[in-house]
Amino acid sequence: MFANARMYSLNAALGRAWRGLLQWVLARAGLDAEVIDYPAPQPLPALWARPDMACAFMCGYPLARARPMPVVLAAPQPSPARYAGLPRYCTDLVVRSDAGIATLADAWGRRMAFTTPDSMSGYQGPRRFLAPHAAAHGSRLFASNIGPLVTPRAVVDAVLSGAADIGPLDSYALDLLRLHEPDLVAPLTVIATTAFAPIPPLVGAPGLDAVVAERLRSALLDVEAAPELAALRATLLLRGFARISATEYHANIVAAEEADALAYPQLI
Repeated sequence: MFANARMYSLNAALGRAWRGLLQWVLARAGLDAEVIDYPAPQPLPALWARPDMACAFMCGYPLARARPMPVVLAAPQPSPARYAGLPRYCTDLVVRSDAGIATLADAWGRRMAFTTPDSMSGYQGPRRFLAPHAAAHGSRLFASNIGPLVTPRAVVDAVLSGAADIGPLDSYALDLLRLHEPDLVAPLTVIATTAFAPIPPLVGAPGLDAVVAERLRSALLDVEAAPELAALRATLLLRGFARISATEYHANIVAAEEADALAYPQLI
């Protein structure tokens, strides 16, 4: 079996930190499993479909649509104040600070980046957020789409290079980059932020044994109080993990359906 934290392994240092934390979780759970690398651009849906998945981050939008649904173990509680200790996140819409874009209205007619239509933070969340603006605007909001770029890091690169004018970033990913690569993201400005949504959880394969799942869940819940993990928690801007129900991720489906109902079927 394997564990993986590809979604938030934004650079080598973060990858090492997640590997260390997941190795601790596996040992705590008494599980014989390996923490594997799975770098972009390898497709995450292929990873999530593996029957030997013990513990891996999964975006909440494909999770809510999956049948059978993977076993939701626990969700991270980011430590920055805006998360209020809750397992939640949002999408920050970013532009270059020198691009002459101070408001959303300034971005109309520009180029919008995206990760993949299967992403909540990189596509579906912004689509729901922008749907009322599209209705009021009366025509498409953006001149073109730049993507699929797959990862938040690629969205950052596209906006910084000028390949895109505006892009959606998973807020937790952006906070991690602000901590670990402040010079990289310093030229970016957040011009809008979506509503909060349940943050991507750690999940196991649909067939994961219930006893094993509970051992993993218990180990994840123990992360917050483990003194030996203090440095890793700080590195990962992580308070700990919280129990969360799989049903909470249905809100992501509702958001997409609301965007459809507002006649905004694509992020355009």
